[in-house]
Amino acid sequence: MAAGRPALIALTALAPVSWGTTYAVTTEFLPADRPLFTGLMRALPAGLLLLALARVLPRGAWWWRAAVLGALNIGAFFPLLFLSAYRLPGGMAAAVGSVGPLFVVGLSALLLGQRPTTRSVLTGVVAAFGVSLVVLRAAGALDTLGVLAALASTASMSAGTVLTKRWGRPDGVGPLALTGWQLTAGGLLIAPLALLAEGAPPALDGPAVGGYLYLALANTAVAYWLWFRGIGRLSATQVTFLGPLSPLTAAVVGWAALGQALTPLQLVGMALAFGATAAGQLAPRAAAAEPARSFGSASKNGRKDAMDLTGPALRR
Repeated sequence: MAAGRPALIALTALAPVSWGTTYAVTTEFLPADRPLFTGLMRALPAGLLLLALARVLPRGAWWWRAAVLGALNIGAFFPLLFLSAYRLPGGMAAAVGSVGPLFVVGLSALLLGQRPTTRSVLTGVVAAFGVSLVVLRAAGALDTLGVLAALASTASMSAGTVLTKRWGRPDGVGPLALTGWQLTAGGLLIAPLALLAEGAPPALDGPAVGGYLYLALANTAVAYWLWFRGIGRLSATQVTFLGPLSPLTAAVVGWAALGQALTPLQLVGMALAFGATAAGQLAPRAAAAEPARSFGSASKNGRKDAMDLTGPALRR
């Protein structure tokens, strides 16, 4: 397992790297002012595709667990994230979202029996500070609703990550099926919101179709499968420390593809955030235990399993 662990971390990191391309794809190829429709097109087709590939439906309590995880990781997260992005200036939504690792530290203490360490807290603070240097711009007064939405979206995704780790997955069910359950549940939650708030779907041209295909397949189906697979095999806190790669990727794509300049201060912020991301992967040996495969086995072994599976680092 030790030899394959760097590769596992690298594959999991592809998820936030992919999410970092969302802004460029959305602004360059997709219809304007349709964030909920975009969220729906990301989640529901990807979820249905993964369900068709996995051919496994939830059973028993996993119907409501899948619905809860789908709401936290997708259905609530997407609309709240879009709301914050529309109401906050510049990269403020990303800056607020960068406190996610600290949220996971606290939630892991409550739900997984994982005690926060000085290192994990300091690493989370450094990551948030580094991302802030990269994404923040001079702006006017902040919008209270936008800040609350950004915090709520971060809390939603953090709670979904910790619960995904706590519940594991049913015996005989792989991460592909679990991802499909959550994306489908989240997409079904977004669908009525998109219809009520934005009306009928817009007309799509060729670039928009290509953009939605990319978002649904690579950016969502593959990326979330890698993300939930990583949660099952790494500690929740290790996975969450990969999260800052998303705004950093967005900044690099903006520089390379959209002609956006990077200042020396932003480069310093990138170095700090990358350093925090790397430090977040330096979990003690206890965190490298075998992945949780079922809620039944986790509950049977109790608190000790939760601590062995998470360790005292941070989730991304």
